[in-house]
Amino acid sequence: MFIGEYTHKIDEKGRVALPAKFRGDLASGAVVTRGLDQALYLYTKAEWEEIAERLAALPLSVSHARDIQRMMLAGAVEVEPDRQGRVLLPPHLREHAKLSGEVVVAGLYKRIELWSVDAWSAASQRTEASADEIAEHLHSLGI
Repeated sequence: MFIGEYTHKIDEKGRVALPAKFRGDLASGAVVTRGLDQALYLYTKAEWEEIAERLAALPLSVSHARDIQRMMLAGAVEVEPDRQGRVLLPPHLREHAKLSGEVVVAGLYKRIELWSVDAWSAASQRTEASADEIAEHLHSLGI
């Protein structure tokens, strides 16, 4: 389980250290891919296999399904944390999320999201501005 919000620096080689609390679940490797809202999504290999199967099963006759397959499946890269818990983010993924300098690493239960500080701040502000709508939605879900 991944929870929490952390800020880490991306180094000159494109590596970012993952929080120590996350490293045990990622020891056998992980997959990082393009996510929504200019973020990257990082999954354990087991979680990725489930998601990739569901994505691959989407109908080819639906253009949005093909788009999401291209975005998430074609952009995916297997990564292995090194001894310092760093993962190498390929240039095409860093460019997608506009990552350089400080990176927000957010644990979202079954996935980790990697954000530029500016994009995370903007997303957080949008979320806070929608607090009433979110509360109504949570209520409708029984939460």
